[in-house]
Amino acid sequence: MPYRLVKGRYRVVNYAPDGDTIRFEPDDRTALGLLLGEARFNAPGHVPLRLEGVDALESHYSPPSGGGALSQPMPLARAATDFLLDFVGVRDVAWTAERRSIASANDGAPGHVLTRSVDKYGRVIAFAFAGPADEEDGDDVFLDATGLAASYNQATLAAGLVYPTFYWGLFADLRNALAATARQARAEGKGVFAGDRTQSGVRVSSLASVTDDAVILPKLFRRLSDFLVATGTVEGFRAALEANREPVLDLTASNFTHFDTFVEQDGDIVRMTRLPEELVFDPMPNRATASLGAMLETASTGRDVRDEAVVVDERTA
Repeated sequence: MPYRLVKGRYRVVNYAPDGDTIRFEPDDRTALGLLLGEARFNAPGHVPLRLEGVDALESHYSPPSGGGALSQPMPLARAATDFLLDFVGVRDVAWTAERRSIASANDGAPGHVLTRSVDKYGRVIAFAFAGPADEEDGDDVFLDATGLAASYNQATLAAGLVYPTFYWGLFADLRNALAATARQARAEGKGVFAGDRTQSGVRVSSLASVTDDAVILPKLFRRLSDFLVATGTVEGFRAALEANREPVLDLTASNFTHFDTFVEQDGDIVRMTRLPEELVFDPMPNRATASLGAMLETASTGRDVRDEAVVVDERTA
C-alpha cells in the first residue's frame, strides 16, 4: 500500500517518549507533502510520531478531569520505551528523576518513517524504521507484510511489549499481519500477555487496581481511569461508556457498533469480550479527546468540550 517515505532523525532529549510515541526531525519537511492532516512541528523542527497499530502501557497519562499523570504497571511500560529507543539506535540514555524526560542521550539516531496521515493532535501516524532507506526522500513506497517485518511496530508486537490497537485507515493486509504477530506473542505469554487481564476481568476496587496492579489494554485503562478520577468509583462505568457511543468496527461480525458492546461490568469487575485485534476504532476527530472524559466534563459542567482545541505532547494518548 502506498505510504510517504520521510527520512530524518529520532529526537529524544528533553522529551518523554514512550512505547508508541517519539519525536522525529525530518531531513526535509516538504517530504511530508500533503498528508491527511497538519503535522505539529515545534520550534526545533521536531514532530511527534504516533506509531501505527500499537498501544503501549501508559507511563504518563493525564485524565481530562485532572488528578495528575497516571501510569499502568511501570516495568512493562518502561520496557516498551526502552525497546523503542534501542530499536531506533538511541544509546546512552539518561533520564531525569522518575523518568519524567530524557536528560541526555546520543540523540539524532538516523531513521525513516512511512506515513499517510496526521492525527487530530498533529502527530504523524507512522511505521518507524531504523537506519537508511534505498528510496528517495518523499517517495511513495508500497508497504506490504514483508516490508512491515522491518518496522518497530511489528518488532514490539512480536516481543509482546505493546497491545495491537487498530484505527480506521490502516490497510487490512497490514492489520492482519500485525494481528497475527500479536496472537503469536499472546500464545507464547510474552510481555503484557503474561498477565493480561483484559478478557479475564479486573476487579476495580480503586484507581490503584488499574495503575499499579492489573495489566489491561491501554484504551480500556484510559476509559476506566477517566471515569474513576471523575467519579471516585467504578459504579456506573458501563452505563457511561454506553452513553459515550465510541464507534468501533467489529471484525468478527463485520458490524459497526460501539465500544461498550464489548465491555461487561459485574459489580466492580470489568472485562472486554473481544480481543483488541478483533476491533477497529474510530479516531473521533471531532471530539477534543477520544476519552470518556469529554462526556463526563459535559455532564458535570454543562460545557460541551468535544469540539474544543487541545494542545498535547507525548503525554497524551
